[in-house]
Amino acid sequence: MVEAGPALRRLTARDLVLFNISAVAGIRWLPAAAQAGSGSLVLWITAAFLFFGPCAKVVAALSQRFPEQGGIYPWTRRAWGDWHAFLCAWCYWLNNLFYAPGLALSGVAMATSLAPPPYDELAENARYTVAVSVAVLAGVVAANLAGLRAVRWTGAAGGTATYLAGLILIAAGGAAWLERGSATAIEIAPRLDWEKVNFWPQIAFAFGGLELSAMFGGEIRDPGRTVRVATWISGAAITAFYLLGTLAILVLIPAGEVSVLTGLTQAGRAAAGILDAAWLAPALGLLAAASAAGQLGAWMTGTARLPMLLGVEHLLPRAFGSLRFSLLFQGAVCAILLVVSQHGENLRTGYQLLVDMTVITYFIPFLYLFLAAWRFGLRLPAASGLAVTLVAIAFSFIPPGGAASGWVFFLKLVAGTGLVAGFARLRFVRVRAAIPA
Repeated sequence: MVEAGPALRRLTARDLVLFNISAVAGIRWLPAAAQAGSGSLVLWITAAFLFFGPCAKVVAALSQRFPEQGGIYPWTRRAWGDWHAFLCAWCYWLNNLFYAPGLALSGVAMATSLAPPPYDELAENARYTVAVSVAVLAGVVAANLAGLRAVRWTGAAGGTATYLAGLILIAAGGAAWLERGSATAIEIAPRLDWEKVNFWPQIAFAFGGLELSAMFGGEIRDPGRTVRVATWISGAAITAFYLLGTLAILVLIPAGEVSVLTGLTQAGRAAAGILDAAWLAPALGLLAAASAAGQLGAWMTGTARLPMLLGVEHLLPRAFGSLRFSLLFQGAVCAILLVVSQHGENLRTGYQLLVDMTVITYFIPFLYLFLAAWRFGLRLPAASGLAVTLVAIAFSFIPPGGAASGWVFFLKLVAGTGLVAGFARLRFVRVRAAIPA
């Protein structure tokens, strides 16, 4: 096991609550949920009970039982052996390579949409947003290379920006409701719209990230208790954030007019017009960009520990045993994937392709997480989490309405998933064959 550095041994429950909020509460999911209509409110509640709650229960219990660095990787190895642990860690790490580019893209789009006309139109320009997103990724990697203390300030900055943006949005939505009512008819039951069903897995995915804090293991003060307390506090706050934030956007903008990339700025401008508060749109956009940067930093820092552990155990090339190399490698691959994902697609569909590939590779480790929980006696939360995870993976393969070709979009996802699993198997077999009997 890799020993913790002294700089991070002081991580407390407060640090982890902010880190969890920064890693989990993605403000970019609010416009996506609002675009799907008011039925997404029920989906948030359903996912909170059937996925988020069980995940919190499992992470807290396994962190207390096995308080070691690496979280989901050693848990899977103890439950199912080396190959499954490697595939779990491999997919969990690689999902970040798909997740980070999409997060950077949404942050840049939101920030650009604040510019005065005609420059705000660059928010939908693929060349511009991709180029700036690559620069943002480079800046986040450079900040993390400055030292491991970045975990603390990244979590604090990202978590604070996320909740400030959420509070402003919720307050503006409440005031607009009192002023003129809701722009969207609030219906309880979600509608089955095959053009939007592709979004449903993102509801569960938006609740993912609580397990990330367990990666730090021995770098946390009293990890068993601290992770448990931080998980439940941040979990309640994140659920409220998603529900009230989505409702606020629906109050401010008709669901059919919401953009998944710039919806927060749209909501800010609508609120500014209703409440005569011109500062709302710039404030929301800048805080959303800061929130995205905080999430990027949190995920880059946390997931870089998995290839580091795999490098130490010779399952990846020795160079990955260095955290510095892992961070640089992640940044380079993220930049490449960001460019490749836009080939042959418009900006929004390319963004959706990144999101779907992220969801699929992310939920494969969650299959292992809940299977490990089942193995260690946590049967009820494991069964609930497994059911949601399997449905989320299946729905992710359904092409969105804006895809240039549904079959091409589907085949891209199948090919990407096959390459991820196939390369992992080849690497594992090759390493094991090189070990003397």
